[in-house]
Amino acid sequence: MDTATALLKRIETCEGTVRAFTTYDPVRIRMEAAQAPAGPLSGLSVGVKDIIDTVGYTTEHGSPIYAGNHSRGDAACVTQLRNAGAVCVGKTVTTEFAFFRAGPTVNPHDVTRTPGGSSSGSAAAVAAGMIDIGLASQTAASLTRPASYCGTVGFKPSYGRYAAAGIKSLAPSFDTLGTITRDVATAARADAVLKGPVATTSHLSPTVPTRIALCRTPHWDEAGEGTRHAVEEAARLFGAHVDVVELDLSDFSDAASLHITIMSYEASQALATLHNPEQKEGAGYIAFPNGNTVVSEDENMFLSKTVKHARPLVIIERDAFEIMISDTTEKLCPIEIVVAETILFHRDSTDGIRVGVNDAVNVIPRAMNGTMQSKAGRIGFILSVTQ
Repeated sequence: MDTATALLKRIETCEGTVRAFTTYDPVRIRMEAAQAPAGPLSGLSVGVKDIIDTVGYTTEHGSPIYAGNHSRGDAACVTQLRNAGAVCVGKTVTTEFAFFRAGPTVNPHDVTRTPGGSSSGSAAAVAAGMIDIGLASQTAASLTRPASYCGTVGFKPSYGRYAAAGIKSLAPSFDTLGTITRDVATAARADAVLKGPVATTSHLSPTVPTRIALCRTPHWDEAGEGTRHAVEEAARLFGAHVDVVELDLSDFSDAASLHITIMSYEASQALATLHNPEQKEGAGYIAFPNGNTVVSEDENMFLSKTVKHARPLVIIERDAFEIMISDTTEKLCPIEIVVAETILFHRDSTDGIRVGVNDAVNVIPRAMNGTMQSKAGRIGFILSVTQ
C-alpha cells in the first residue's frame, strides 16, 4: 500500500470521530506524496496547526474572522518539512488564535474527554495515527498540555530554535513552534530539519543522561494524585539507572503570574485591530477579567525585563542536569475543555482518562513519554504524561 493510500485510509477511519482537521484534500495528498523529494523525512506525514500559513489550504486561525483565508506562501517551517520529503496532509484544529474558544476535536483515547489546547488537532491526529508529525505552537501550555492529554511526545524546543515566519503571533515574548509525535525518534528527525543550518541551541543526539532533576514546582501540592504519582514513578524508574536529585523551584513561584500578565498584554496588542479594525482603542492598556488590574505599556516593559533577568537564573540551575522531570498538567485529562470568552482561561478540571506511554529513552526499563529538552547536544525530556 502506498503512502497516500495508507494515509487516506487511516483518516477515513478516524476523522469522522476525532475531528482533528479543519481541512484536508485527498487529491492534494496523493499529488504531494507522488511528487515529494527524497529526503530525511521521506514517508512521513505532517499536519499543520491552523495558525501556520500553508499553500493549498486555508489558514483560518480557528476564527470566523479569517474564514476562507488563503495563504500567499508557506510558512518557513512548512517549506522546510516539504523540502525534506514530508507530505503535508492538511490543517489541524486550533483554539481561536491559539488562545480563545475551543474547536470540535475530541481525545482519540476517550471521545468524552478533551484533547487539550490550543494545539488540539495536531495532538489528536498524531495520537489517532492519522499523521506522524503535528506542527504545534506554545505560548503557555498549548503544546505540552495536549501532548500529555493525548499520550504523545510533545517537543517544545528552546525559544527561537525554529523559524517563526508565517505563523500567527499571539505573544512574541513566548510564542514557540514545536512538534507533536508518537515517539522521540521522530521528533528528533523533525528537529534536525526544522532547526535549519543555524539554531540558537545545539544539535540533538541520543546521549544517555547522568543526572536528572525531579522538579517539585511551587504548585506541586495543587496537582492531582494521578499526576503526582506519574511524576514520582518516572523518577523512581530513572533512579534505577542514574542519579535523581530533587530540585526546589519555590523561588519561581511568581513566574506563572508574570507570564500571564505579559502574555495577556502582548495578546491584546496582537489582536486589538481584529475586533475593531478602524481604531486601536486603549492600545497601551489591557484590563484583566477581574477588572482589578490594568497594565500600561511601561509596566509591561518592566515586567518583560524582570522575566529576562530570571531566565539566566533558570538556565544556571538547569545546566547541572541533562533531564528535568516535572508535571505538565495539574490533573488527569478532564471531561471537557472550558475556555472563557476573555483573555484568561477557565482552568478547572477533573481526574480523567489514563493513557499508555511511549518509548522515550532506551535505558528506561518501562516505556515512558515526555517533552524533549535539548541541552549541550543531548536528548532529554520533561515528563509529559498523566498516567
